Amino acid sequence: MVELSVMEHRYRAVLEVEAGCPVVEVAERHGVSWQSVHAWLRRYRDGGLADRSHRPVSCPHRTAASVEALVCELRRSHPRWGPQRLAYELERRDVVPVPSLVTLYRILVRNGLVVPGARRRPRSSYVRWQRERPMELWQLDIMGGVMLIDGRELKLISGIDDHSRFVVIAQLVTRASARAVCRAFAQALRTFGVPEEVLTDNGKQFTGRFTQPRPSEVLFERICRENGITARTTKPRSPTTTGKVERWHRTVREEFLAAHGPFDSLEQAQLALDAWVADYNTVRPHQALDMAVPAGLFTGPVQGKGSTGVEPPLHLPPGLEALPAAGSAAGRVGTAGEAAGRGGLVVGAVPVAVEFERRVPPSGNLGACGRQIWLGRARAGQQVSIWASSTTMHVFCGEELLKTYPVTLTSGDLGRLMAGGGRAGRALPANALPAGRCRLMRWSRSTGR
Repeated sequence: MVELSVMEHRYRAVLEVEAGCPVVEVAERHGVSWQSVHAWLRRYRDGGLADRSHRPVSCPHRTAASVEALVCELRRSHPRWGPQRLAYELERRDVVPVPSLVTLYRILVRNGLVVPGARRRPRSSYVRWQRERPMELWQLDIMGGVMLIDGRELKLISGIDDHSRFVVIAQLVTRASARAVCRAFAQALRTFGVPEEVLTDNGKQFTGRFTQPRPSEVLFERICRENGITARTTKPRSPTTTGKVERWHRTVREEFLAAHGPFDSLEQAQLALDAWVADYNTVRPHQALDMAVPAGLFTGPVQGKGSTGVEPPLHLPPGLEALPAAGSAAGRVGTAGEAAGRGGLVVGAVPVAVEFERRVPPSGNLGACGRQIWLGRARAGQQVSIWASSTTMHVFCGEELLKTYPVTLTSGDLGRLMAGGGRAGRALPANALPAGRCRLMRWSRSTGR
């Protein structure tokens, strides 16, 4: 039996009804409802059996074509803007009424500007939290992935205010050492004041609680302790605890690094980052802040001041307080110059040798200049002086020479020792032999030659 087309099928049913057959019998014979047969009759008498559009004649609540065109233009210019940011931008442009977020999403889908996907299930175990006031808590972290043209990778030291999402630290360095992190932190303290608490991960730059063989206090923890800052750390393998600074790192990658290629130098990268951070803090609305800008919430009575309104004194270890800017090498040169003024052994701005004190730990195993110095438990608690040059390290207790080791230190290493509380090394006493001769004497005594 040859299948009939839809139009022919409807036409035969109408002819049967027009010939006098009951509508119910015709509907049963053709496998449709009697309402459909009546609808076909009306269409036939009105001039045709073809399907008609169900679209309404008018739709007063439909988004205007000009508004839809503006939404598409904004999205194409800023591919990362979602419905909430688009609604904010339309309101800034005095569009009335502003389409709902659902309508904006449908506009993006209809114009192929977003691919509809499955909705992510909310994480029931994640609890959002936020401090009530600015300067109550700063979150700090370190991020890599900022590349130079020559292939080197820079590290980004970041700090963000928990309440306002205001970026207080954005310092690029070639190596995220403990000293570099503390320089950036000290500069933020000078600029914005002292927060009540800081929250970090368990990196060695931030905490020494996992130091072996015994926990110790690192420079970052010392700065916090001397300035009354509560230093908090996350549980191991819990990045969501510092979620705000981690989320900022994602924004840096998606908005800053994606728009800028590899940089020519550290200075060029820092200038570009500073301009972008200024826009982030003062211009760019933040979705988690109900589209407010971080600078609008990073306010208070007086940042970093107590209830009396008097700025508390800032306590920084020697070498950090003299730096004019975070990460600047000028501070290290100035420290070395001051040492030269005190009559130490200095050539130009870099010391030939540096001398500093250390206290022997209970284990009797002292670490300095990248070497482990075994002094024995009998000397636990004693203070020793360490004299270090680019090739040799001597350990003294008073005027008694205890140990001599060969080392390899750069001028930058000596500068960091100076900044960490060292001083220009004195002229060595006669009994302090060079490292090579000391090794030779020990070998001669062991062999009897």
